[in-house]
Amino acid sequence: MKKKDFVVRFAGEGGQGVVTSAEGLAQAMAQSGYHVQTFSTFPSQIRGGPTWTQTRISTDEVLSSGDELDVLVAFNKYAYDNHREDVSDDGVIVYNKGEFEVEGTDNVLGMDFDDLAKQTGNNRAANFVVMGALAQLVGLPLSVLKEFNRQRYTRGRPSDQQIIDSNNMALDLGSKESLNSGFSLGELENSIKPDGDQILVNGNLAFSLGAAKAGLEVFIGYPISPATPILLWMEQNLIGEGKFVHQSTSEIESITSIIGAGYAGKKAMTSTAGPGFTLMGEGIGLAWMAEIPVVIIDVQRGGPSTGLPTKTEQSDLLTALYPGHGDMKIPVLAPGTVEECYAAGIMSLNWAERYQGPVVVLSEHALSERRQNIPRPQENTFKIEKRKIYNGDNGYLRYEGQLSPMPIPGGSGSYVANGSEHDAMGDTTHLPARHIEMTERRFAKLDVLNDGTYETDNSQSSIALVPWGGSKGPARDAYNILKNSDIDVSWYYTMYIHPMPQNMLDDLREKELVLVPELNFMGQFASVLRSEGINAISITQYTGLPFKVKDLVSKIRSSIEEYTKEGSTK
Repeated sequence: MKKKDFVVRFAGEGGQGVVTSAEGLAQAMAQSGYHVQTFSTFPSQIRGGPTWTQTRISTDEVLSSGDELDVLVAFNKYAYDNHREDVSDDGVIVYNKGEFEVEGTDNVLGMDFDDLAKQTGNNRAANFVVMGALAQLVGLPLSVLKEFNRQRYTRGRPSDQQIIDSNNMALDLGSKESLNSGFSLGELENSIKPDGDQILVNGNLAFSLGAAKAGLEVFIGYPISPATPILLWMEQNLIGEGKFVHQSTSEIESITSIIGAGYAGKKAMTSTAGPGFTLMGEGIGLAWMAEIPVVIIDVQRGGPSTGLPTKTEQSDLLTALYPGHGDMKIPVLAPGTVEECYAAGIMSLNWAERYQGPVVVLSEHALSERRQNIPRPQENTFKIEKRKIYNGDNGYLRYEGQLSPMPIPGGSGSYVANGSEHDAMGDTTHLPARHIEMTERRFAKLDVLNDGTYETDNSQSSIALVPWGGSKGPARDAYNILKNSDIDVSWYYTMYIHPMPQNMLDDLREKELVLVPELNFMGQFASVLRSEGINAISITQYTGLPFKVKDLVSKIRSSIEEYTKEGSTK
């Protein structure tokens, strides 16, 4: 039987081409019609340190990066020692014998990556040597990779053909080495190209594209891993009349600047990670109080403090919902896939403009760096919204009623955008009755954010699996396995964390048990659901890495069995 799925991990040291190899393979296979997904993890230093990137290739949609490895490509001895246990029983380890030697194993293929690359006349062709070997292992025609090579390096430069020829030679050399070894993993099934155009993007890029599509006008940010690529993309691409991008001197400057832009009538956004988001708390409170539309994306990483700056976690949820002091609860979107990152880029701006206040998007390191092929977004998939603008006479009561049009500075309808409690004009007041009225107004505005959608399957089951954010993919893989076994469980998911779709909340309140896979210690989303009257318990992990599907399946089974056993003894 031909293979429908293939997982390869490239492991070594930063600067050895680990990430380049994985992403090059992903790009080549995506161009050939396969579904791909990558996952990277690396140390916080600029160069060096243990790094690995995993690429999963499939004839079907890829939901997670894969558990057991079909192939481990070890660039050094440390990588071999620390990753060989993840290789399946019938898998193969390809190692760089120019760096180290392995003795006494049956499933290893040693190649001198650098020496083979030198034979091509291009010392940088080692990645193609490795890809040639991988192609032979799964029976993939080299023509697929050679076509990718031709497309990638045809750039209109005199040296293009020389590079293409040397890379093709590297593919041949790697394939020959693999063929001579006698190893084979079985033939990979032919791809079935998805309908429509596909693009290979990561979460950061998808979000940036969505925000630009939504009409983003002002972006101000401070560099911080893993959100910096959003700032860099904006600097290079958010250009033209009426557009402004600025690298600030701090996160505090970022949030206060976009508040000024939002007050001036511009669609404004910033991006950061957990430590920077914490610094923005007071500013977010000001945007809530003064009712000014802004969007803040927090690309979560391990914490607290500096924590794990290059690892993934889902531990900023409570901070995102309650970023400042006093009574406020901020709208939060948490995309779970690269495709949803694009949607979140649009919907976050729509929400901010619609209810006139701050919106937070929670991404994650794994999602931000993960490259995946998704359908090219269609022009009219989402409605692009703009705020309601006041064009009447002066003397306008800006803060009257539930939701009112915003005046634009320089136009009619002057008012005070005040961080202190205020009256209908925005002037400071300490009257108890007015504080009650304004507090209720600010929370009532959330009612207009009622268009969040959700997924459900097997909804009649009394037990539900409810992941959030980037844990969606592994959880869905686990759910599909359980669905085909003897476990009766339903599936619920939404990226609209607050406000959550009302029908979804109503359904979950009726469940006997709700299981929440999440990457944090505290079980943050489960606690949020419990505050809504839902019997939710967490399945937690806080390693800095995403869930493995097999681990989730085991933990879900154990949780259900324990709950069932407890129920039978009562």
